[in-house]
Amino acid sequence: MEQNFNYTNPNLGGQLPPKPDNNLVLAIVTTVCCCLPFGIVAIIKAAKVNGLYLAQQYEAAVKAASDAKKWSLIGIGVGLLVQILYAVAYCFMGLGAALQNIQ
Repeated sequence: MEQNFNYTNPNLGGQLPPKPDNNLVLAIVTTVCCCLPFGIVAIIKAAKVNGLYLAQQYEAAVKAASDAKKWSLIGIGVGLLVQILYAVAYCFMGLGAALQNIQ
């Protein structure tokens, strides 16, 4: 649900810069599908973006959005790495068991 507020900033010529994407959806997907700890950090960072933007702390809002994306991508990377390592270990254990049955 997107809310539009008609605040103006006299320092910016009456125009607000565009609100940065808070990356909340990416953070939630990371939390649910990939890596819970990094996803939670990403959700916390993403939740700060709108409040900082409305408080006219634009640089902080952009930094929070960037941090949310960074932690989400780290969580996805860690989650994929764990899944790959798990699959490799599972294959080797299955191969070892199969070789024991042959002998």
